[in-house]
Amino acid sequence: MQQQISSYPDLVAYHCITVTLGQAGHIKELFDVIDSMRSPPKKKFKPGVLENWDPRLEPDIVIYNAVLNACVRRKQCEGAFWVLQQLKQQGQKPSATTFGLVMEVMFACGKYSLVHEFFRKVQKSFIPNVLAYKVVVNTLWREGKTDEAVLAVRDMERQGIVGSAALYYDLARCLCSAGRCQEALMQMEKICKVANKPLVVTYTGLIQACLDCGNIQDAADIFIQMKDFCSPNLVTSNIMLKAYLEHGWFEEAKKLFQKMSEDSSRFSSGSDNNDQVIPDIYTFNTMLEACSADKRWDDLEFVYIEMLHHGYYFNAKRHLRIILDASRAGKVELLETTWKHLVQTGRTPPPPLIKERFCIRLENKDYVSALSCITNHPVGDCPEFSENALLNLFKKSSWRFGEDTLVRLSHQASIHATRSNPPDSVLLNLISSCKEFSRTCASSPAMNLRDALSTVLSKSSLK
Repeated sequence: MQQQISSYPDLVAYHCITVTLGQAGHIKELFDVIDSMRSPPKKKFKPGVLENWDPRLEPDIVIYNAVLNACVRRKQCEGAFWVLQQLKQQGQKPSATTFGLVMEVMFACGKYSLVHEFFRKVQKSFIPNVLAYKVVVNTLWREGKTDEAVLAVRDMERQGIVGSAALYYDLARCLCSAGRCQEALMQMEKICKVANKPLVVTYTGLIQACLDCGNIQDAADIFIQMKDFCSPNLVTSNIMLKAYLEHGWFEEAKKLFQKMSEDSSRFSSGSDNNDQVIPDIYTFNTMLEACSADKRWDDLEFVYIEMLHHGYYFNAKRHLRIILDASRAGKVELLETTWKHLVQTGRTPPPPLIKERFCIRLENKDYVSALSCITNHPVGDCPEFSENALLNLFKKSSWRFGEDTLVRLSHQASIHATRSNPPDSVLLNLISSCKEFSRTCASSPAMNLRDALSTVLSKSSLK
């Protein structure tokens, strides 16, 4: 724009640029723009009809308010004082909006005393606007002065000022934080008159305000009451689900989860589903972790099966420990379900899962199946299946199967190893670890494992 006289930025253009930068919080770029508008063009234009043309401009109140907006987002109180100084030097009087933004900056910086000081200045020169009252309410909320916040809003209303939805919303959250839930809900009628956001967002904010101060009962009451006015969405439901679990209300969480599961089964793409909430992966993970922590294995099995049914995948980072704990607690079916799920989706089971299934097969004396857990997957290069790793596994799990089990396992592994040339490295590691376990940990070896290993090596010409 600055390359041509015809397109050189005017004040309207600078307004657009600075307002956008201010909303985004780009203070440095704002000052660059202000310097640019005050400076002569960098390009030399040919003199013409506009011989005395001078595009230099001074910032006006709109641009200074944009700077204040940026200061709010960046928590830069120095910028607010700079704006006030610039206005004074230019003989411009700050507007009520300007003072409101200055108060917002002070609030963002935690300078609550300055908020009240600037509010008093506003009262001397203007009728404070809704923004100023909103900042005062939030400041009093942070200071724990709930009664004063209520009085401030009443003072605003006595002056005939219609509050914004954001102001009444903040007052309602302030009341919720103070345990005054019923008073907070009385603000809903005022919010509904001026709101431009879905009502569910407002109710969710009140619930979160109750939870932030540890008041689960009020949060639950609001959650129940909101259903008479609007349907909770997924965000609201997940917030309550986690809150129930964190406060030990497992049965309430379970009922909510079952309701969400039932909603998903009734969900239809061709009908109105506004009152139905479909669980997402956050919902499932929250429930799985709670079930695992409380050792509620039956509930965990239901939640896990539902998760897979909804098309969500097994995530080793989130689910591996849970599945292993459940399996060791007797829920072997969950491990098998996970195994089938991974095979069907073309994924290799993680080594700890392979080892656990391997040990379960050994407990059941199913040596062929135990070996297939290892041989059917590319685990040869995994350090989890080295000779030392397998020996440690046998030591830690020796209580699960007797010495005779490892003898038979070694024998079966020897048979498998002789069928391949060269023998599978994992099978050789397995035989060696069985031999070492028998030598160092067992009391009376049932067979000479050293001879078994020697036979395999000689047949494969790897001796």
